[in-house]
Amino acid sequence: MALSRSARLGTLATAAASFLLIAAAPAPTAGAPGIGDTYFPRLGNGGYDARHYDLDIAYAPGTGRLDGRTTLTARATQNLSSFDLDLQRLEITRVEVDGRSARFTRDGDEVTVTPRHTLRKGREFTVSVTYGGIPEPLGGPIIFGSDYGWMKTPDGVFVACEPNAASTWFPSSDHPSDKATYDIRIKAPQGLTGVSNGRLVSTRDRGGSTYTHWRESRPMATYLATATIGRFDVRTGRTPGGIPIYVAIDPVLKNSNSVDVYAVTAAATDYWSRIFGPYPFEETGAIVDDMPEAGFSLEVQSKPAYSAVRNESTIVHELAHQWFGDSVSVARWKDTWLNEGFATYAQWLWAEHQGTRSAHDSFRAAYDARPADSSFWQIKVADPQRDTMFASAVYQRGAMTLQMLRERIGDRAFFRLLPAWTRLHRYGNAETADFVRLAERISGQPLDDLFGTWLYTTGRPTL
Repeated sequence: MALSRSARLGTLATAAASFLLIAAAPAPTAGAPGIGDTYFPRLGNGGYDARHYDLDIAYAPGTGRLDGRTTLTARATQNLSSFDLDLQRLEITRVEVDGRSARFTRDGDEVTVTPRHTLRKGREFTVSVTYGGIPEPLGGPIIFGSDYGWMKTPDGVFVACEPNAASTWFPSSDHPSDKATYDIRIKAPQGLTGVSNGRLVSTRDRGGSTYTHWRESRPMATYLATATIGRFDVRTGRTPGGIPIYVAIDPVLKNSNSVDVYAVTAAATDYWSRIFGPYPFEETGAIVDDMPEAGFSLEVQSKPAYSAVRNESTIVHELAHQWFGDSVSVARWKDTWLNEGFATYAQWLWAEHQGTRSAHDSFRAAYDARPADSSFWQIKVADPQRDTMFASAVYQRGAMTLQMLRERIGDRAFFRLLPAWTRLHRYGNAETADFVRLAERISGQPLDDLFGTWLYTTGRPTL
């Protein structure tokens, strides 16, 4: 079909305009190898926003080998010539971008992926990584000197990854500022149960293996993901308030556990839903595993994981994290008091709720137990430094800050503030300055002096 002269001119004008738009677009560049967290400069990645992880993993407890395929759906936030993923130690055999083979290189824990074509800003894309090996836990001073991450147990594996160990078992943008939803499929020897985040979609046995599929439909930080595997006694139901509950307990602990994990989990979930705002996830629960070598428990999203630490106070602490840390996550790790200080204060609130001790008395006990020359008072809570980011001061002095705030602004404003905070930043990220601004807005008071004294100054404050 022949074009008229005017049509030809219109076509040329359109082509010229398109050329100018392309020419004016920023040239594609590589995504940054980190998001800029001073505590972990190479964690997380720039140039894209993680939207969804689809994890397929197979674990052989006898050999310790993990084989996996992770597909990340992401949105480019710049014109990308290449981008990075975080993956520690495991061997990659293939990388695909949008279903086509892509080149990749490694520099330590950084994997740089170069797709065949530029990924334009705003475009959604997928990257699939096939990998395998024997995951190793991380160690060092950060988590109370304990190993953490992917930890072998007598019958499987206990997976608790805060702050930087998710990338020991799946490639990711491993920083809480880049949250995503998840589908996690676990293959394990028949007779073992794979427990993960969110709701159980399906479970089936085939060929000597058990396959479980879990779906976390609410945004989640990478460190909160789990794929804990072992023999478990599972109890399901609903809390009195109607929230689905899933509790898995290692049968080895059946007669050694002095607390009713199911009952306390149900009661605390419902109580915090009244104090902190609606429960943010589809299911509550617990994973209780026989792992005494891990000297900690962790607020795994929807199902806190308990190792050697199992008591009522720990349970209410980890469940409070579902609001403070899981739903509202830190933007940078230096603000971890927003997680730990709040969860510790929740323990004080629980004792107050139970009628055993007021939060004020808990505050005074913590304050009076530490003399002025104690090293406890030398931690700057709002920026405690990486290796001491989980020091007791972050927990206890963080909680003291909240009690001082409560006594300054009064109960009415304080108990409006907590659910307002979780509602305003639900499924997102926040920092200390955001909390200060909200507290000042709700209370109508200037509070810089209070937060300056308790969060940003070393030394024992005068009461």
